[in-house]
Parts: sequence; C-alpha cells; structure tokens
Amino acid sequence: MLKKLEIHNKKKRLRKKLYLGEFTVYGFQFECKVNSNTEEELDKFLDDVIDLVESRELVVAGVGGGNSDNFDMFVCSSYRYGSVTEEDRNAFTKWLSNHSLVSEMTISELVDVNYGI
Repeated sequence: MLKKLEIHNKKKRLRKKLYLGEFTVYGFQFECKVNSNTEEELDKFLDDVIDLVESRELVVAGVGGGNSDNFDMFVCSSYRYGSVTEEDRNAFTKWLSNHSLVSEMTISELVDVNYGI
C-alpha cells in the first residue's frame, strides 16, 4: 500500500494511473438490517436502494451478509475518477434512517476505494 507521503515524488500522469492525490476516489460502506415480512417488501426495499443509487449517479457492490435481511454494501461513483461526496453519504444516512423497514444501520466514513485509507 502506498503511503500519503510517497505522493509528492510522483508525476501527475502516474498519480492519475495510481488514483493518488487529486485523483483519489472515495466511497463508503453501509450495513443495515431490514425487517421485511414478505419477499415483496424486500424486493421493494432493494428497488428503493437502486433508485437512490441511480439518482445520485452511484453504484453499489454487495460485499457480504449472512442472510437476506442483512445488507452490507459498498457505494462509489459510477464515473471512473468520480468520488462519493459527504453529501451523498449524508443522503444515504438520512434515507436509511427514515426507511420504515430499516432497524439497524452503520455507515462508514469516506474511504479511499483503491487503497482503503
């Protein structure tokens, strides 16, 4: 893993290729528990997540979860050098907090998508 201090000796082209410095891409992880009684409710929840993600020009990747009621997803921009913003993170926090089916949730701080720092 490259340290932040190693960036200063990299030319712009290499920083871009390595997603460093001004080319760092950020994302965040969220986990939530969904209390659905039916498969239709769960499908509706997933459709709502997809609508939120697409409306903000983001993408999600499922990174784990034991059963269908626990979701663990990573959110990042749909653009190659785009980053999730704090505004995007706050929108997810608010949306999950207000969703009737979500009982527990955790949202990480913004992290470097490529280097995890």
